[in-house]
Amino acid sequence: MSSKTAPNVPQGNADPLAGTNLLARYLERTGRSEALALEAKTVLPSGVTHDSRHVLPHGLYIDHASGPRKWDVDGNEYVDYYGGHGALMLGHNDPDIRAAIDAGLDRGTQFGAGHADEIVWARKIIEMVPSAERVRFTSSGTEATLMAVRLARAFTGRNKILRFPGHYHGWQDDMTTGYRSHFNGGAVSGVPDPVAANTLLADVRDIRGLQAVFKHAEDIAAVIFEPLGAATGQVPMDPEFIAELRTLTHQTGVLMIFDEVVTGFRVSAGGVQAKIGVTPDLTALAKIVAGGLPGGAVAGKKDILDHLDFAASSAKDREKVYHPGTFNANPVSAAAGIATLSKLSDGKLLTATDHKAATLRTSLNTVLREQKVAWAVYGKSSAFHLFMNPNGRTIDPDTFDPNVVDQSELTAKPAETVRALRLAMNVHGVDLSGWPGGLLSSTHGDKELAETVSAFTMSLEMLKEDGLLAETLKA
Repeated sequence: MSSKTAPNVPQGNADPLAGTNLLARYLERTGRSEALALEAKTVLPSGVTHDSRHVLPHGLYIDHASGPRKWDVDGNEYVDYYGGHGALMLGHNDPDIRAAIDAGLDRGTQFGAGHADEIVWARKIIEMVPSAERVRFTSSGTEATLMAVRLARAFTGRNKILRFPGHYHGWQDDMTTGYRSHFNGGAVSGVPDPVAANTLLADVRDIRGLQAVFKHAEDIAAVIFEPLGAATGQVPMDPEFIAELRTLTHQTGVLMIFDEVVTGFRVSAGGVQAKIGVTPDLTALAKIVAGGLPGGAVAGKKDILDHLDFAASSAKDREKVYHPGTFNANPVSAAAGIATLSKLSDGKLLTATDHKAATLRTSLNTVLREQKVAWAVYGKSSAFHLFMNPNGRTIDPDTFDPNVVDQSELTAKPAETVRALRLAMNVHGVDLSGWPGGLLSSTHGDKELAETVSAFTMSLEMLKEDGLLAETLKA
């Protein structure tokens, strides 16, 4: 065993993994990633460009990727379940998307003017997404939800936004309260109290409580949520609850915003809304919509998006909602988006990917049962989540039902156990998302699934040997 210690653990804080075989193996495999991580800390806060990439002793630095796999700078190969934070429904470096990008690059990267592909791209979205009568492009999912909220306020003349704890809608000021902290409604660091005061929080499983909120809805502009549930279904959302919420919004003039930044063109060709038959007023899109390149969109009813329209606003003698943006409908992103949506529009690749994800979830639960680890794997569509059983429930992973478990319990993840599992899976050639869990692409096949199951087995065994799973083992 290597005696090397973790250089990126802050001095004075003992690393709980110090001295373990796991940490030694990880450090031995990732020397070049370690060097880059140390260099990055001299120019980037914590050495990262996205909070989820903060991993101790250091995260992976990737050199290239293809299909369901990626390779780090040390030459290690991984089955990838990060999927570009959900953007890569067709896997890494899809040849058709690559050809569309190459053709787009040949034409230019920024025209400062309109181009034909933005019309084609918008029409594709309108054809596929039930709520889309008009489309406005943005540069990211955060900007898409920001614009959706601004349009809702302009359309209704109301100020407050209703949201559900744990649902992620970007990092703008309106959406930070109640995501990972401040579930009492207080402002997070850097956000003024009056801004946070315009965000209302409600229990996603308490329809009576929600009905009480809507009795005083005269200042609520919109309700926004992830329709599959928080964190792409980590805390599932009941379609019947959504249908009842739709009724309440119709009755009170509150707009309904679906955040389909992750689920759009993943759960079905038309997103969750097409799957469950509930049509929102506005939909925020990003990730898959731009084929893995930067890009997003807000889509919705024409009369709402008319607040962005010069002629419509002038005709009604109202102030138009202002919206510039250098990279809105960037021509290269448009080319990638058109190619992606064309391949997903019939839904066949999505259905096949869902079946593979269901197979993976079942296989991982078999491993948990065989290893006598009291966790469970669950999820919908092409996502999978790991329930880490913080309260020590007696559970059967094959029959685990997340709908009967409180949100706080579903989302409670022992930080060091999560870190240990992720590092162990890296050691065995798999990169999980940080929640922990993952998203499959259409390129994940039987070989990748088998390697993932094997890596999961070996990772749990490694954690057992290092004494890192004692509290979760069944008698």
